[in-house]
Amino acid sequence: MSRIGKKPITLPQGVTATVEDNVITVKGPKGSLDFQFRSEMTVNLNEDGLVVERPSESKQDRAVHGTTRALINNMVVGVSEGFKKELKMIGVGYRAQLQGKKLVLSAGYSHPVEMDIPEGLTVEVPKNTLINISGIDKQLVGEFAANVRGVRPPEPYLGKGIRYVNEYVRRKEGKTAK
Repeated sequence: MSRIGKKPITLPQGVTATVEDNVITVKGPKGSLDFQFRSEMTVNLNEDGLVVERPSESKQDRAVHGTTRALINNMVVGVSEGFKKELKMIGVGYRAQLQGKKLVLSAGYSHPVEMDIPEGLTVEVPKNTLINISGIDKQLVGEFAANVRGVRPPEPYLGKGIRYVNEYVRRKEGKTAK
């Protein structure tokens, strides 16, 4: 049996969950999220919290069991605490700024790169080289952070680019003169 799949999901104070057919809705202090899980899985609400159960030991059901539980747990954590990704820009002239609902990046190109901020995300630029992305949907936060990082990924020779705050970039030596 899946170790992750059989663990119950505890609901923190102020978080409620409702299950109708194969759609679960989780509401908390930061917002509300919906998830349509596979019809083979069953999600039960009891005194321990939410429990995800699978109908059989088939390979497909075992694969989906732990994933369903993890996605529902991420929803509970998102509506209670939220998720946050921090990026920093390293390079001469690299900077970020907010212009309304757009994030404008100067990342060494001949033109600034404008990115629309998705609905449900909060983007802050405390310093012109730091970008904080936060929201309740883990997948949306991670995807937008990856898209921002993809504008100019860190390069291994000089280390310039956009990287996560705690990301380690292995540096290469480069050419040596004889």
